[in-house]
Amino acid sequence: MMRHFFTKAQRGCINAGLLLFNQKREVHSRNKKAMEFIAKGYNALTEVDRVIDYAELQDKRLIPLLRTAKENFELALEADNSNTHARYWLSKLHMKYHVPGACKAVGAALLVEAADMGDKDAQYELGCKLRVENPYVHSDQQAFYYLEKAAEQFHPGALYLLGVVYLTGDCVKKDMESALWCFHKASEKGHAGAAVAYGCLLLKGVEVPESIAKLSSRRVSLSRRARKDEDSHPMTRVEIAREKFEIAARAGCDLALRWLETLDREGKQLEGLEEEEKQLLTQVGFTWDSHDANRQQSTVRKRKAMLKSQVKRRALMAP
Repeated sequence: MMRHFFTKAQRGCINAGLLLFNQKREVHSRNKKAMEFIAKGYNALTEVDRVIDYAELQDKRLIPLLRTAKENFELALEADNSNTHARYWLSKLHMKYHVPGACKAVGAALLVEAADMGDKDAQYELGCKLRVENPYVHSDQQAFYYLEKAAEQFHPGALYLLGVVYLTGDCVKKDMESALWCFHKASEKGHAGAAVAYGCLLLKGVEVPESIAKLSSRRVSLSRRARKDEDSHPMTRVEIAREKFEIAARAGCDLALRWLETLDREGKQLEGLEEEEKQLLTQVGFTWDSHDANRQQSTVRKRKAMLKSQVKRRALMAP
């Protein structure tokens, strides 16, 4: 009797396992099908974005591509109703493009649904739209909520805007440490504006938070590891700022390129002053009457201080 009971229980476990496996397989196949439709719709929308600047706003030649994108995003939602990417792209299509059958109300509803379901792109888009100044609607806290949700998933644009909010104290308490952390994380994701903002704040003399300093100290560059003869030393403010400006320059930011040129030019001047100071120190060591050499050395130090203050003043004037 016990043997019959255990056999029956074992069969029940096997059946339950097979049922669960089939359900997971079905969910995977639905998700895969939805992603195929999203890819087709995204390709059509990319083609529209490529030529839309050279066409009229309601150019009939764009209609087939827009219709293809809309149909594929709708098919993706039919295949997998829980797909947030399909909701986000369909909402963008309704709100931004002149596609036949477009409805901004439907687009807004889809955007809110996608944001509430956890899509970081939708959360960032909704946060940006809620931050638009409207005298009849006070939605700053809602915008901050969605931007914070997107920043928790390390969306670079949301991290940058959140850093700006903390830096200016707009609708939240001003927090320089949180602003620097947001700019740092966004710059690691390649955001040009965040990288420039972080570099400028460093040149202004803002203290780096301990959490960021620890992360930066642990992350030793491969080039420094390769140079065994070189003594390891912590990076200076100017070196960290230069690193951030290089990130922004690689992203195509003109302001970062100008900052790099300024740092290079003033770095060469500083090297020249340091060399002059070394020569004066040597002169002091080999002459009995060192009053004139000390006076020249003091002049060099003043010039170095003025040069550093110029860099800091430029950082203060930076947008």
